[in-house]
Formats: sequence, C-alpha cells, structure tokens
Amino acid sequence: MNAVVIASPKSRTPRKSGTILHRALGVAAVGASLLFAGHAAAQQVFAAASMKDALDDLSAAYTKETGKKPVLVYGASSTLARQIEKGAPADVFISADQDWMDYAQKHDLIDTGTRRNLLGNELVLIAPATTTGDIDLKSGADLDAKLGDGRLAMGDPAHVPAGLYGKAALEKLGIWAKVQGRVAAADNVRNALLLVARGEAPYGIVYKTDANAEKRVRIAGTFPADSHAPIVYPVAVTKQANRADADPFYKFLQTPTAQATFRRFGFSRP
Repeated sequence: MNAVVIASPKSRTPRKSGTILHRALGVAAVGASLLFAGHAAAQQVFAAASMKDALDDLSAAYTKETGKKPVLVYGASSTLARQIEKGAPADVFISADQDWMDYAQKHDLIDTGTRRNLLGNELVLIAPATTTGDIDLKSGADLDAKLGDGRLAMGDPAHVPAGLYGKAALEKLGIWAKVQGRVAAADNVRNALLLVARGEAPYGIVYKTDANAEKRVRIAGTFPADSHAPIVYPVAVTKQANRADADPFYKFLQTPTAQATFRRFGFSRP
C-alpha cells in the first residue's frame, strides 16, 4: 500500500469558488491514524512528496527482490516530521531538506548514526505545457509581469521545503517582494505542480524531478544554484523503527541500483 499524505493548503484560495484551483487545493487531509492502522508489520517509509515516482518504482523492485512491500507515506517533510513526533509509526524518514531532518534529530526521533545525504535536486519554474516562452531567472527578472492576473503556485514558504527554497531564491533575485502577495501556497510540492498542470496557475516553483514527472507542464526557467541553499534529501532510520524491517530497505536506497533509478527520475548525488 502506498499512502499519500496530501494536506489542504491553508491560504490564498482562488478568486472564484468552485474552480479547479479550489478543488486542487482542497484535497482532503487524511488522518494519520487511518493511514497507519493495520501496517505495523511492514516497514513504513515517510518520504517527501517529490520522491513519489522514484520511490514507487524502487518499492516495486524491492518487493520483487525480497517479497516485502514497504508502506510509503508521502507528504511535506514538515508534516511528516511532526507526525513522527506525534507517534506515527515510521521506520525510515526521507526529508527534502536538512532543516526538517535537523528537527527530527533535535527531538530525538532518529538514529543519528544512520543519517545520510541521499539525493540532490534542482529548483525550476514551470508553466503549462501548452504555453511558450522562458524566463531568464536572474536578478530583477520580470516574473511579476509574466504572472499577469494569475498566481504563483509553490509549496507553502512557511514550512514546505520547496517553498522555502523558492522564497529564498526569489529573495536573492529581488523578486519576492513583488510576488509574495500572489502566491498560491500548497501543502506539498505535488499540489503546487498540480495547479500548473491543470492550468489554474500560470507559473509554479517545483523541483526538476516534479517537472519531469508531469507531461502537462514544461520548465520555463531554472533557478541559479547559488540563489538558494543546496537541495539535499537526507535519510535516516527512526528511533522507534523495527530495525529488522527498516535496515534492509534503508540500505537498499543507497545501493548502486537504487541510485541509478533515482538518477533516471532526475535526482542527482548531493
């Protein structure tokens, strides 16, 4: 079973109720107790939403090789870390940034000896695939003018890693002050991707791997690497983990075979 945690963004609803944007932002959050019930015997992997396609593929390969099927729970790293803190039975945690793994470590939720930097990624600006024209993401870029009457879809810059990276990049380029009031803040990066894919937002900020996974969007610009902190996905085994189940999958993620799969989906070495 692959459980997906997709919480409803809390701010900046659309101007017209009942639009596709409203429905996209309104995907109901699923209670942790329902997601985790009945799966205590399987290794449970809490992973950033941007990893879904690659991890689904790897999970199938791992199941074929071992006969064991991991339970994959996806969501914003912030949401997952807080769920683990509240007792959700995670065995392995993969964050989309160092900050939320730091949070898990500070709250004694992970075995610090297992913390590793697993993957890297890039931050891109996306637009619907039916559009044309790129934006040179440099200092003073005219993103606000390009938005017109539309909104900029991105992970909530208050806590979602992709949103935090995005805000930092826009600040570095001198764009944030012009667009911050027009942000459609999503509770995870895949919800931001969905808004652009459905044509409800003219632009969005996601990871390169998200853009690669969605045919309805195109990359309209790539943020300079020095405009934000390096995008690194750390992994760790949790303190509460069933190590007999957790350790084999944790090690599998670091094998050359798994790393080749991650590269195929657009991830890089950190």
